[in-house]
Amino acid sequence: MDSHFNLLVGWWGFLGGAASGALIGLRFHKPGWLGGYDALPRRLVRLGHIAFFGIGLINILYALSVGPLQTPWTSFASPLLAVAMVTMPANCFLTAWRPYFRHLFFIPAGATLLGIVALLIHLG
Repeated sequence: MDSHFNLLVGWWGFLGGAASGALIGLRFHKPGWLGGYDALPRRLVRLGHIAFFGIGLINILYALSVGPLQTPWTSFASPLLAVAMVTMPANCFLTAWRPYFRHLFFIPAGATLLGIVALLIHLG
């Protein structure tokens, strides 16, 4: 995969963040929505919204850092960061809905961690 792929993934993540924020904004003013401000489901929905922007930004920075240079490390990092982009917000929203999905957080966290380590090795 080339860096253009991660650039697209990052901008799609920003779109996901804007869209999820718009949806959340329809209800956030209600004090009891999703159990209240401090309730775990509400915090996880907010985290999923922010994860779109955060992991999207990581993908964009990856694309700008790597540019046209492709190595085995970038071939490893690129799909991992894309997996993180999809699975982190999804896992946050799923866990807000059904708490047992929390056991899957190792997937986006591990993908992010390994993707960043591979990028650092490439840049190192």
